[in-house]
Amino acid sequence: MHVLVTGGAGFLGQQITAALLASPGLPLGREGALEPIDGVTTFDVGPSMLIDPRLDSIVGDIADGAQVARVVRPDTALVVHLAAVVSGTAEADFDLGMRVNIGGTRAVLEACRAAGTVPQVLFASSVAVFGGDLPDVVTDATNPTPQSSYGTHKRIAELFVQDYTRKGFIDGRSVRIPTVAVRPGTPNGAASGFASSMIREPLAGVEAQLPVDPSTVMWIASPRAVIRMLVHAISLPADAWGWDRCLNLPGLSVSMQQELDVLHAVSPDAAALVRQEIDPAIAAVVTTWATRFDTARAKALGFLGDTDFASVVAAYIEDNPLAVK
Repeated sequence: MHVLVTGGAGFLGQQITAALLASPGLPLGREGALEPIDGVTTFDVGPSMLIDPRLDSIVGDIADGAQVARVVRPDTALVVHLAAVVSGTAEADFDLGMRVNIGGTRAVLEACRAAGTVPQVLFASSVAVFGGDLPDVVTDATNPTPQSSYGTHKRIAELFVQDYTRKGFIDGRSVRIPTVAVRPGTPNGAASGFASSMIREPLAGVEAQLPVDPSTVMWIASPRAVIRMLVHAISLPADAWGWDRCLNLPGLSVSMQQELDVLHAVSPDAAALVRQEIDPAIAAVVTTWATRFDTARAKALGFLGDTDFASVVAAYIEDNPLAVK
């Protein structure tokens, strides 16, 4: 069985690739039989840093249909579609966001359609599809009303996945991922990136900016939880999803003040390195997002999130000891 991971050179892309390569296989065979993974192709604007004899890292353009068609093989049973222009960048560069987030998704789905093998496609959507005038708690029945270009792109892509599944071209699943924190490495262009940097940088002895009011609440999940839930989404049988192929993943409602409190408990010196300086552009995007969810459907399907933010920070320190001063 062959697996394609778009956006495979990114943080989540490398994490899910490593998890899949380490697995004994996936229940994608006849009647859910476990099938071993013979090879994984990552496709991104840069190469994957992972090394495995079964891994083929291909550099290319996700919006180029011809390039994408070449990496969807006849034996491709699973496509994990992570490639995207993130929220802050999509808001700043409208044309780039449209080209990658919508054009790239269409290219992936068309390549899968042309293959004629009905591969499973797991699409990484976002809670940014919700915004504006929302109820206090977003449920599985809440209508998505995105208030950013990124959220709009993700919602359009969800509908693509739903329709290609309805037509029998793919076995599609869309999961709305919470803000991932604490994400290791360098900052990306996501408007939500400060939720990680205000923990990551101070723990490394570097000053960090809090660009929103400390009372700002975000829906957050750790890298460990996100990868665990992505693998679970892949492993579920198609009939478990029913007709609605999109769901909200579990997360934690965490205020930035709560993040600061956890950081202070871990290291008062690190907490002192966080300075508050409001960035109106970031605040304008982040404050439109939903902050509390009832993820009953996901939990009924066996998706497990984090328990508390202190555990999230502890996991970051355990997984990235060299990044902590």
